[in-house]
Amino acid sequence: MKPGSYADHRPPHPTERPRRPWVVGISGASGTPYAAAVLRGLLAAGESVDLVVSRASRLTLLDETGTGFRDAHWREDLAAWLARGADGKPDTFTGGSAPDLSDVRYWAAGDLAAGPSSGSYASKGMLIVPASTACVAGVALGLSKDLLQRAASVTLKERRRLVVTVRETPLNGQTLEHLVTLDRAGAVVLPASPAFYAGATHIQDLVDFVAGRVLDAAGVAHGLYRRWEGELGGPGGSGGHGGHGGPGSHGSPGDPRVR
Repeated sequence: MKPGSYADHRPPHPTERPRRPWVVGISGASGTPYAAAVLRGLLAAGESVDLVVSRASRLTLLDETGTGFRDAHWREDLAAWLARGADGKPDTFTGGSAPDLSDVRYWAAGDLAAGPSSGSYASKGMLIVPASTACVAGVALGLSKDLLQRAASVTLKERRRLVVTVRETPLNGQTLEHLVTLDRAGAVVLPASPAFYAGATHIQDLVDFVAGRVLDAAGVAHGLYRRWEGELGGPGGSGGHGGHGGPGSHGSPGDPRVR
């Protein structure tokens, strides 16, 4: 057939697996360790990831972790960031637990012609971790001032899953109204609020709990925290049974994170 005919637009063969990534947007709010834990969880679950890092978040990332993020060297900067623990120690996640970045695609925040800017671009949904109040306002109002906001608007209009992990306190009336708007539009509003029943003994445990809840909302399997099973003083709880052995004790076998 001639180019442009129906044969050129046939659906993939059933044995082929078309790439459908999770778009992960990182805004300028404090909480970059949450984003790192979510990214590690997605990659450990074998999910494809499209990454959007806002300009403001680069400053936050540098301040919180000492790690820069450059467009031209994003892969090596991302690897260094994901290897760092929530306590700031470098190379906490290395060796057998180092994530494979081969199925990560990076889009510059100013690229409004990027794949996630269009509804015809296949994706499973979007996770904004962390979400600043400015980001929340921009998405709720449909401003689309950068790729992060545009991708979120596309996710809503296409009725895909959008998880907004707001990281701010206290919240004023305007922000609360914006969050209600997002909820009504179908987004999952998930504050970065760690719980303590899982027996946290390390800052990484608290970070992983929030990241795990984000992945729960996305329907992605993980082992980042101990789930509540209706028993007080269960494994990892207080009640005399002892806590976790430190960060990663609830993760995959052989996790080399420092106890």
